[in-house]
Amino acid sequence: MRRSYPEPDASAVRYSEFRTLCLSMPEAEEVETWGEATFRVRGRIFAMGAAEGSTVSVKASLDDQSGLVEMDPKTFSVAAYTGRFGWVNVKLYRLRKELGATLIKNAWERTAPRRVVRKLYVSRPARRRAGR
Repeated sequence: MRRSYPEPDASAVRYSEFRTLCLSMPEAEEVETWGEATFRVRGRIFAMGAAEGSTVSVKASLDDQSGLVEMDPKTFSVAAYTGRFGWVNVKLYRLRKELGATLIKNAWERTAPRRVVRKLYVSRPARRRAGR
């Protein structure tokens, strides 16, 4: 029996958008594990979900997890098993795109090696022109 989920409104994140946001992060890759897509940076998972599901899981700090659940318990919940490490379950059909993008960026930053994160934010010094 297939579950039916509420129809998301236009401003909610769809799984395809969630997937695209995850894969847009530097060095991100998708690996199927446990029957779900896991999104990783250098082999470490920062988000996961399945196209046919309505909920995804995203890595967060314990403080962020607490704040999200308190802010909107209908959208966010503590993830089973990994919740003690800060992971949060997110109902996509209730999640707004701007917040979704921020959650994914923060999850990636928490997971990626520091030098990879630094590359994203530190611009290279300008080259000196010849003759100066």
